[in-house]
Amino acid sequence: MFTPTALLADRWHPSAATVRRAALSALVMSVVIVVTGGAVRLTASGLGCTTWPRCTGESLTPTPEMGVHGVIEFTNRMLTYVLCAAIAWATLAARCAKPWRRSLTRLGWAQFWLVMSNAVIGGITVLTGLNPYVVAVHMVAAMGLVWVAVLQWERTGEGDGAPELLVPRPLHQLSYLLVAVVGLLVAAGTLVTGAGHHPGSSSDVWRIPVDYDRLAQAHADLAFLSVGLALAAVFVLAAVKAPKAARARVRDLLVLLLLQGVLGFVQYFTDAPELMVGLHMFGAALTWAAAVRIPLALRTRPALDPAPVPAQLVQAT
Repeated sequence: MFTPTALLADRWHPSAATVRRAALSALVMSVVIVVTGGAVRLTASGLGCTTWPRCTGESLTPTPEMGVHGVIEFTNRMLTYVLCAAIAWATLAARCAKPWRRSLTRLGWAQFWLVMSNAVIGGITVLTGLNPYVVAVHMVAAMGLVWVAVLQWERTGEGDGAPELLVPRPLHQLSYLLVAVVGLLVAAGTLVTGAGHHPGSSSDVWRIPVDYDRLAQAHADLAFLSVGLALAAVFVLAAVKAPKAARARVRDLLVLLLLQGVLGFVQYFTDAPELMVGLHMFGAALTWAAAVRIPLALRTRPALDPAPVPAQLVQAT
């Protein structure tokens, strides 16, 4: 079947290194969009554009009367196109590489649809006046994009064969438990933000009607649990002589969790200054990416053997 991508695949055959760089660019942009989205909130520019998909009821772009808040919000919207371009490069590179690995292109398309759905969620946040629950879903969906981008990047360095565990199954399950707890930690952080400081606009924005200190304590409890599990994983993986890559990734996660803990406590006791919160959001994206990489290092996927050539073709040659 003729398609534009098939035509391009006949003429362009990127190397495995190019495919991996393209996947990395999509991952980097998925983290960047989390940070810039946080910048919109922390500069009180969440309603810089008063509607969606236009910026105002009459204009697609911000007007001079909207000031810097309109520019910041509109710039973040435009960065979505840069993110889509990075994902498109990763998807096309995976499609045109030889041999064609459909698993990589599917992950590329998954990222595209996550971006599209999160753009709609972002529009709903504006139309609902920055409802904190919708904002939280917006952040969680962005972390889902980071997850899929990590998967594609990691998959570029392995084959499409059946996964083979490199450690006992209970340890592999422990890694998934660690990922789940870190995921809950990130989700709890969105609720803390929704109940506390920086509603995202200088106008009155409804906040989550739960005591801020209690949510912050629950968030801290999940942080302590995450650190404990990561520390346990460090010792257990060392004891069973797990692959060096897995042990290094667990150590990286532990360091990030500790740094995040320091940032979190500092921002709590200093009334959440914008710079500290922005760094905390950046750290959250890195921590989540570090967590989801750990199970991938505890198993391997060999390359699939080439398909055998039919006997009649061999005889014909």
